[in-house]
Amino acid sequence: MRSNLGSSCRSSAHPAVANQPLLRLIADLDAPTQGALSINGKQPAEARKARDYGFVFQSPTLYEWRTVVRNAELPLEVMGQPKDHWGTAHRKTIGNGGIADFHNHYPWQLSGGMQQRASIARALSFDPTILLMDEPFGALDEFTRERMNLELLDIWGSTHKTILFVTHSIAESVFLSQRIVVMTPRPGRIATVVEVDLPYPHL
Repeated sequence: MRSNLGSSCRSSAHPAVANQPLLRLIADLDAPTQGALSINGKQPAEARKARDYGFVFQSPTLYEWRTVVRNAELPLEVMGQPKDHWGTAHRKTIGNGGIADFHNHYPWQLSGGMQQRASIARALSFDPTILLMDEPFGALDEFTRERMNLELLDIWGSTHKTILFVTHSIAESVFLSQRIVVMTPRPGRIATVVEVDLPYPHL
């Protein structure tokens, strides 16, 4: 499987298929038993050290004692980036995430959709070239999920990040993607790759 830089790619499968291992391999959290994996022309470990990707999990995984701003700043703090850069980075990502009015709120004060917006802002705060998303909208109600899909298209349109998005929803795959990777259950393998031959974005 190959994904071009700046493209939007979805991994879609039967609910029994665990797509997460694919993201774990890309993120250098697991090692492949065979074959080769290259991210931006680098081995997974090299891409991780180069901060080539941000990760958005199924649950927001925000620190409850940190505000939206402080959660968004966390990667910059861990990376040791100068504090005078933090403000510029988080203002941009929080603005893109649609949560500017809630920047000083704590996670427990936010809805599920707002928490996931904060999680996306955190993943984008250090300007990675790739965004890995593991069913980030699966726990949201249908109306919020549709809004989040539209907002993700806006983020992609303004940043042109390469996005690898895992979902079990066929409709979500078609709506968001330029390319769909269909996987099989037990063992999880790539069954086919479908190029979405529709004007993008699919509004």
